[in-house]
Amino acid sequence: MPHQPVPGGENQAALFGDRDAGRRAAVAGVRAQTNFNKHGHVAVAADQIDFTAAHAKVAFDDVQALRAQVVGRALLTGCACDLAARHRMRGMNDESGTVMAKVVEAVVENERALYVVATPIGNLADITLRALEILRRADLVACEDTRHARHLLDHHGIRTATLALHQHNENEAAQKLIAALDAGKCVALISDAGTPGVSDPGARAVAAVRAAGIRVVPLPGANAAIAAISAAGLCEVDDQRFLFVGFLPAKVGARRAAITELAPLAAALVFYEAPHRVLETVADLAALLPGREIIIARELTKLFEQIERLPLSDACAWLTADANRQRGEFVLIVSAPLPAPEATLDPAAERVLNILLAELPLKQAAKLAATISGAPKNTLYAHALALKQQPL
Repeated sequence: MPHQPVPGGENQAALFGDRDAGRRAAVAGVRAQTNFNKHGHVAVAADQIDFTAAHAKVAFDDVQALRAQVVGRALLTGCACDLAARHRMRGMNDESGTVMAKVVEAVVENERALYVVATPIGNLADITLRALEILRRADLVACEDTRHARHLLDHHGIRTATLALHQHNENEAAQKLIAALDAGKCVALISDAGTPGVSDPGARAVAAVRAAGIRVVPLPGANAAIAAISAAGLCEVDDQRFLFVGFLPAKVGARRAAITELAPLAAALVFYEAPHRVLETVADLAALLPGREIIIARELTKLFEQIERLPLSDACAWLTADANRQRGEFVLIVSAPLPAPEATLDPAAERVLNILLAELPLKQAAKLAATISGAPKNTLYAHALALKQQPL
């Protein structure tokens, strides 16, 4: 069979056999070809082309696999240069010899959309292929700092025009984005690092675009908080739940009030912090969240990346032991509070614990008391911690 596109939809049904699914796939190929010729460049940018069966998955044997390739070529007519590189015809299992072709009746619309694009938090290689494609095809990239964005775009050979959108001009810049979208332009939104709108400008612009009835498309990628959590080893039950707080207030009183409000929550707490405030923030966390651990993650994905887990009470000493440890952008993760002590503790176990606390460090006393009395170690530890925190 010659490897040429078949121009007539009535003849393409034979490629898939005479079954009903085959006829539907053939019709899909013809309609898709027409739409690709007209809107192919838009569909690629929007990531709307996906060869997924419209009605049912059509299985082929080895002979029919060749037929699937012919229809694939027919679908790609008019935009082969763009689509061939994307390898969207997928699902072929060479080892088993089973071939599954996926075909869709593609209805490609030139739909206005704002693309919210996650960018690297340090290492410039940490960007998705989809993000690069959108940034290349966009008519405009709204960014927190045009100089910072240009460094990223130049690194990847992208020449798209930029527009400043930061915390001081976000409302005004959002109207410019809406005007550009209304003019039929493709617009991408990025921040200096990570995901826009997550402790970065972008949320107000997205809200304005959505209020204008324009679609917003997220392109997921790098995020400092998730990166830190993935490397923290938070395996306790309460630590499996986490609350992303972001930046605490800069003023001392407001920061301490915010920490106090967060203290009872049975979840790990995730903060962002700047280098010039990290020491005072950690000191407040240690004073108001006693008995917990902290994960200090700095310069994630960069040359001097450092991730350290230690008791929160030791964190200030660790930071001041080396001035370099106070440099870079920080993610601070504080473990969840220990379980509250039970209302009643066996008097014998409590007596043993009190005797040991007079001679031993808290953790060692609780462990030994549990061995002697048979009471749960966590309960004894929490009770001992409560005793230590009582005013003299």
